[in-house]
Amino acid sequence: MLANQTDHLSNTFAALADPTRRAILAKLALGEASVTELAKPFNMSLPAVSKHLKVLERAGLVAHGREAQWRPRRLEANALKEVADWVEHYRQFWEQRLDRLDDYLRELQKEKRQQITSLANPGADLGANPRANEEGSQGVKPDSPKTTSADAPAAENPTEKNHVRKPNS
Repeated sequence: MLANQTDHLSNTFAALADPTRRAILAKLALGEASVTELAKPFNMSLPAVSKHLKVLERAGLVAHGREAQWRPRRLEANALKEVADWVEHYRQFWEQRLDRLDDYLRELQKEKRQQITSLANPGADLGANPRANEEGSQGVKPDSPKTTSADAPAAENPTEKNHVRKPNS
């Protein structure tokens, strides 16, 4: 059964792959039409349009009726429903995947904002005591000027290399 459905879907997708056939289906979505009426918007012969209609009929997308000499074509929605059902399964799959990706990206952005905030406010993550960086914690007296990592000598900053030249002996 699945192989038969897949084969039928292959025929349907092959029929839908051509823009002329999709335009014919769009016209038939408005109502029944003859081959002559369907051929009007295209710069092609009636036999060429008839070939397109045969492909659509084999795929089950178009059916034709008979009213005296007139053979109107009409859209068959069942084949399109099969395609829509097949696509729906994969739409749900990709929607779930994209939702997980969205969650992951939000988490990365949140971490990035936290990193930027902690770099901009180095004392902000020291806890509830806003004065933790002041007297007592580093032995700095309230009257003495505070030094920052930018003011510290290069030898005390482990991230910077000491660029002092050694004398030649």
